[in-house]
Amino acid sequence: MLILIGISADFDPVHKGHEELIRQAHKLADEENKKVVVYLNKGFSANHAPFFVNFEARREMALALGADEVKSFEGLHHRLVLSYSVPIRLKQMIDDGVTDYITSASIPLSEIKSKAEKFISEGNFVGMPKSYTNRNEIRWYAINEFLGSKLTYHVVKEFNKEKYSGRLIRQSIIDNGMLISKDVEKLLPKTTVEILQREIDAGRVPGERNWNEIYKRMNTYSRGNLEKIAYLNGNTINEIIKRRVYRDPESIWAVFRRSDYGPVMTRLAISAIEMEVTKKEVMNLMKSYESTGVIPDNQKVQRVIDRAWYVASEGEKGISARQANETFRSQKITVDAPLTLEAGLNLTKFETKITKEGIKTDLYVDKNGKISVQFKSEGKKIKTNLRLPAVEVTYLRYIMDSHFIPVSGSIKKAKKGFKVKVVIG
Repeated sequence: MLILIGISADFDPVHKGHEELIRQAHKLADEENKKVVVYLNKGFSANHAPFFVNFEARREMALALGADEVKSFEGLHHRLVLSYSVPIRLKQMIDDGVTDYITSASIPLSEIKSKAEKFISEGNFVGMPKSYTNRNEIRWYAINEFLGSKLTYHVVKEFNKEKYSGRLIRQSIIDNGMLISKDVEKLLPKTTVEILQREIDAGRVPGERNWNEIYKRMNTYSRGNLEKIAYLNGNTINEIIKRRVYRDPESIWAVFRRSDYGPVMTRLAISAIEMEVTKKEVMNLMKSYESTGVIPDNQKVQRVIDRAWYVASEGEKGISARQANETFRSQKITVDAPLTLEAGLNLTKFETKITKEGIKTDLYVDKNGKISVQFKSEGKKIKTNLRLPAVEVTYLRYIMDSHFIPVSGSIKKAKKGFKVKVVIG
């Protein structure tokens, strides 16, 4: 028996729009003797937030509405943006034997195909315009086509999104003191209401972040330690340091707003802090999927590094970062980006005397926006700016602001004094 995928989603909670999607999936499945399998995100939602309703309850809701099986995607959404997690999820479905993908949208499949063409031809799925209606459905279709998948894509008419919205349903229940109002009840299948009420009564709804861990890390971590966490760049880290102390979620959201993070990136960054996700962890996860051919070439780690070097080099010629970035993407330019740099240090005589070769260093961006290093030797903490050629400063700053490419350093003996050997990736 082959499989028909009902939907890949959060179902948080399952409402009547989801019920209709499962019903339409069954119509297709019954015609071809296939199963309806629903894939649910587990751990963190596709929008990088904790779930309102836990996985087991959402699984029960989907099965109650006729799903033949429920599978999970795990460990992705506190580590990866959608342009990376979607190819991984698609690959898992294909490996499981899925032959058809069904989703709901307010625009027809023909429009989804038309808007997906640009991304398919470029092979880059980062930066899907926010103005696109159903941009997540466009992303799924584009990546499916780009990867050469044989999944057949089906679209059914979406229910009124202003009404059948998981976010609005969740907010209404919270605002109503964790009571399911009559208006909300009308949006939910009877089985969902029963399961949801049971979970509320048991105190398992809503799911919560571990705010105490988040406060602790944002209040105590050094710039060097914050630099290691994924999705934090130099400016954001300095804002975090400057705005301490954090005692409530709003103060944390405010600091990311000041750093020009949108809601989705803010949730991802907070999740990375909560779970202590490092840039190295994210990079290694991406590389593991690169080796299986899942990640498009333009999104591969080395390609991101090469782009940083190219844009920095072109900047030396007076070409804007935007223009250089566009040229790099559109012309498939190849460069040989350096993965190690040697940076000079500004050490005092005393600091030079106690510094030793091989000491590990932390790199960070100081409050003045300069790339700096800190390390300990003989019980003394040493901090100093790095000395590098302008193009290497720009390149290294791009890398440090890349969100997922780590940099590390170690002290190296030089002809006169010491240098830092900087390793990228």
